Amino acid sequence: MPLRAPSGRVLTNKDTPMPDFEIYALPVAHGTLALSPLPLGQGLQVLLDWHPDLVVTMTGQDEMDRLGAGDLGRVLRAAGVDWHHLPVVDYGTPATPDITEIETAALDVLRAGGKVLTHCRGGCGRSGMMALRLMIAAGEDADAALTRLRARRPCAVETEAQLAWAKG
Repeated sequence: MPLRAPSGRVLTNKDTPMPDFEIYALPVAHGTLALSPLPLGQGLQVLLDWHPDLVVTMTGQDEMDRLGAGDLGRVLRAAGVDWHHLPVVDYGTPATPDITEIETAALDVLRAGGKVLTHCRGGCGRSGMMALRLMIAAGEDADAALTRLRARRPCAVETEAQLAWAKG
């Protein structure tokens, strides 16, 4: 089900200054952890075809509304995806100090061999920060995990504050 602008027109990543949609996946624990840009238009179908068990959205609701993705959570839940919303401002870190519920749910999925996807607007800083945190929580060395993550997505984790948050 594509996302639509208020006018009813189907939105694509080409409608905003964003990269084309791609899922950047890597093995973590016994599962697959991925990060991506905000899935608009056909990107949403690509995400759904990838069959994630859990998605963590790190864009704010106002940001998603502005881009025409305001109902993303509803669409994902309707498709049977466990959706968690952890809004973070661009280049920022979560204001919520306790993310135990999200972290536990994601690690459970990964350890069971499932798929977890985290995304922000561009698929770099915020989503990379969460991906790195999950890699470390799954038992990887922080520096090795960052190197491995950036080998797949060079822009992952954009600020020192994001790196510090990911390392806990």
